[in-house]
Amino acid sequence: SSRFTRRTRNINVSVRLEVVRSEDVPASLYVPDDDLLQRWADSACQRDDDVEASLRIVDSEESRRLNSDYRGKDRPTNVLSFPFEPPPGIPEEQEHLGDLVICAPVVFREAREQQKQPEAHWAHMVVHGVLHLQGYDHQNIEEAEEMESLERQILASLGYSDPYGEI
Repeated sequence: SSRFTRRTRNINVSVRLEVVRSEDVPASLYVPDDDLLQRWADSACQRDDDVEASLRIVDSEESRRLNSDYRGKDRPTNVLSFPFEPPPGIPEEQEHLGDLVICAPVVFREAREQQKQPEAHWAHMVVHGVLHLQGYDHQNIEEAEEMESLERQILASLGYSDPYGEI
């Protein structure tokens, strides 16, 4: 049995999401409101208890810097996930899932290039990031298929089309 098997969970479980918006994000770009961000984060929560996470919405320069510092890639990226790693002696199961960083200009550009609605692409990035914070990954084909399947299920439940479908 896979450790990522979708299970029925308490639908009242939520992610206490702290949203921080960089003042450097161009005002002309679509950025969802906190209620939508919260709804998407809650939908991706696979835990049976309430948890918390932070989401920072950034510009391309901050994303590039973080991506360079933490992943060795000197370019901005759509979403970075920083799962919380408790110090030694602290139980692994913690309320704080970790931190997400989403680059508004990259999400906007990708949505345009992939002919997706910006809101749908944002929903995908939040769901994708929250799943990463819970240990889901796509480093190999099996993990990728499992994570993408779960993303499709969650996004469909929210009324969005398959993010991996053909354009």
